[in-house]
Amino acid sequence: MALIDTLKTHAKQSLIKAFPSAKDHELIITAATVKKFGHYQINSAMALAKILRQKPQDIASTWLDAMDISQDPMIQNAEIKGPGFINITLSNDFLSQGVIHILENPSLEFMKEKNRQKIVIDYSSPNIAKEMHVGHLRSTIIGDALARTLRFLGHEVCALNHIGDWGTSFGMLIAFLREQHPEVIGPDSKATLSQLAAWYKEARALFEQDAAFKKRAQLAVVALQSGDIQALDAWKMICDISKKAYQHIYSLLDVKIEDRGESFYNPWLDQTIKDLKSRGIAVESDGAWCIFANDSKNRQGEPMPFLIQKSDGGYNYASTDITALKHRIEEEKADRIIYVVDAGQSGHFQLLFSSAKEAGYLEKSPVELEFVPFGLVLGEDGKKYKTRSGENEKLIDLLETAISKSKALLNERKVDWSQGEIDQSAKVLGIGAVKYADLSCNRIGDYTFSYERMLRFEGNTAAFILYAYVRIQSILKKSNQTANITACSTLSHQSEIDLMLKINQFAETIDKVAKDLMPNRLCDYLYQLAECFNGFFRDCPVIGDPQEAARIALAQATAIILAQGLSLLGIETLTRM
Repeated sequence: MALIDTLKTHAKQSLIKAFPSAKDHELIITAATVKKFGHYQINSAMALAKILRQKPQDIASTWLDAMDISQDPMIQNAEIKGPGFINITLSNDFLSQGVIHILENPSLEFMKEKNRQKIVIDYSSPNIAKEMHVGHLRSTIIGDALARTLRFLGHEVCALNHIGDWGTSFGMLIAFLREQHPEVIGPDSKATLSQLAAWYKEARALFEQDAAFKKRAQLAVVALQSGDIQALDAWKMICDISKKAYQHIYSLLDVKIEDRGESFYNPWLDQTIKDLKSRGIAVESDGAWCIFANDSKNRQGEPMPFLIQKSDGGYNYASTDITALKHRIEEEKADRIIYVVDAGQSGHFQLLFSSAKEAGYLEKSPVELEFVPFGLVLGEDGKKYKTRSGENEKLIDLLETAISKSKALLNERKVDWSQGEIDQSAKVLGIGAVKYADLSCNRIGDYTFSYERMLRFEGNTAAFILYAYVRIQSILKKSNQTANITACSTLSHQSEIDLMLKINQFAETIDKVAKDLMPNRLCDYLYQLAECFNGFFRDCPVIGDPQEAARIALAQATAIILAQGLSLLGIETLTRM
């Protein structure tokens, strides 16, 4: 149980003892933001004033008496401030027991949720025959961090890559390759993704300008959808080349995700749309078929259309998305479905969720649907991040540049390492810096990309966190003493107490990330933990001190949490920098 939950349970028991009628009240407890206010603050007395018809200060005073602090091993001090805030300072012994528990259980299995869910997370979603660009970075690493965090908590997570691998664009590209580059079609094709992307642009231009080619492209789509062998062979070749390229990127990012493209759901499209029509959920509108959900209306108060079949009988993204959602609820048996997609798609997902509700899919199974939006990646000029030529930055180029700059930075520090260690460390630092720079920002807003800023060794950066971890490894290596776990209870310096408190707050931080799906909360926590450790290292000598064995144990606990926290962000650790 997270520290804040333990405190809530404790405070709730005292509240019920003092005011039995308040048994259903949801407590408001927050971590104190200023040291002089203790460790936590109970802010419920004001809310209870109307219910109990007493002054907040009187409620807080009676409540505090019921806590019986003098006999409480958990709380060292509690005092009333302001209009009725109860400031709580936890006891050193209680904090040290939390640290000891971590040292005795370094796998942190005890932090797993009791009520575990089947969770589907839809993220990354590159398009076949197109290069992954910097815009795909956010979806990929935010989704991966959330998947890692939820798995850590014991949930069964199905991470799905909803690839754009079906539809009109493929008929267009297949027709173009048959006519312009027939030699590249086949299982042994030597074509590259860059070539496919260039050919796609040419095919798109021809499709828009040449009516005859447009017709041939449409016929190629029909052939593909009907299972024509030649069309399928060409489609598989295009997909294989694309997947090889983005799997290389996933390997660099250490992202493991299951491909579940639009093509996967194609066999169920007809059945889903026919069912929606037969039940009157989908209605005809100007020849097309739409769902008009009652809880999704425009400014005039009219239901907005969710178009699931075009007037020509063709299917679109909405057709696939509602079929996929139905499949995830009924076949995957998901308890929670999360979509990590850029904020520009919020309107589409609002309509998707409303349409699923209208269709009755949410009644069959109590499933949570969550849209996790994120903003743009901006250049230092404040505009959408692009190359000097004005093109979208290729994601592979961005990652390789980060690794290259990290290698140069390590060489500047004149490290006496083998080339292999420099290369590996540069990869860990470069990829970690890119991930952390993104994840440390509130995902809802845009953020400015800067290699120089993300590779700094000070401030809220991956390098700063990694350096704290490396410093601990150096201390552990130099010490000749074995960590004395139980001796943590003897630590009493304020910097030691601050560090123990922060270590104990890891579980509640992870719980918050799992609830609100904001990875920046974890980054903020790791930064604060690293700062607390630096304060401890500054104020409390370790090597040669009478408290060395206890302080070694505290350093080990810090390392466990830093490594686990970085792992949840998808960032590896280093043993030296």
